[in-house]
Amino acid sequence: MDISSLQAKLDEAKYLCGAEVATTLLVALQLGRPLLIEGPAGVGKTEIAKVMASTLDRELVRLQCYEGLDESKALYEWNYQKQLLSIQVQMNRRDADELTRSLFSSEYLLERPLLRAIRSEKPVVLLIDEIDKSDEEFEAFLLELLSEMQVTIPESGVIRASSIPFVILTSNRARPLGEALRRRCAYLYLQYPDIERETAIIRAKAPNVNEHLAVQVAQAIHDLRQSERILKKPSIAETLDWVSALEALGISDLTREAAGQTMGFVLKSSEDLDAAEEVLYGEACEHGHTHEPGHEHCGACGHHTA
Repeated sequence: MDISSLQAKLDEAKYLCGAEVATTLLVALQLGRPLLIEGPAGVGKTEIAKVMASTLDRELVRLQCYEGLDESKALYEWNYQKQLLSIQVQMNRRDADELTRSLFSSEYLLERPLLRAIRSEKPVVLLIDEIDKSDEEFEAFLLELLSEMQVTIPESGVIRASSIPFVILTSNRARPLGEALRRRCAYLYLQYPDIERETAIIRAKAPNVNEHLAVQVAQAIHDLRQSERILKKPSIAETLDWVSALEALGISDLTREAAGQTMGFVLKSSEDLDAAEEVLYGEACEHGHTHEPGHEHCGACGHHTA
């Protein structure tokens, strides 16, 4: 697979990205290197893993990270109930040492996402999502997997990957990640798309939307993201939710009224909702006219605003 064919497959899957992103994905895949993707929430980091799994015709194995995540949830766990039952049935039939050894065979091993990914006979896409939400101890635990494509289970020893998964880690930068993890990964930083690309994404995901509305929505989303008053920036998914809501109401022009009626599909806090109208449409001057955001005077009467 070359850059152009990968780019075509991504376009076919309606994941629109630049040549830099496609190049990084392809080289990381060919080298078998884990890929760390950072960027603000909602720029499409997780979506890359989903699209790559579809593009490569591989299973997607996902590990969602959170504070307190440990080996028993991420790697493996012993089937204690089955072990106890086996002890009860075989304790008088087998030598004690032999029975103990048998209890820690693969028959009693419960696979969690990491183990499932490296034991898979067919290569998978392994998504370690929001690694920055996990503890530093768990991050350190991942280093063996990321560098050697193997894991160590104390009772069983080293388990090496049956096939090499394409590992994608995502981070919203909630905390700094260690240098040891970064060294083991290729790196990609995603930003929110510009207005032109966001318009293209809208057209690709919502082909029935009219061009005028697509451009209006992309511009409004851009303004909301640029404003310091908006605490939670709208994601690309929320852009598409907004378009769907407008389409459901039969709206083809993003008027002030239409935006107000559907803003709950874009912003998800009362503080952001309160700030949105001023961000998008500005404040009324003392004469009662509305000025556009970023302008120092009222277009209707020429009155200068603060």
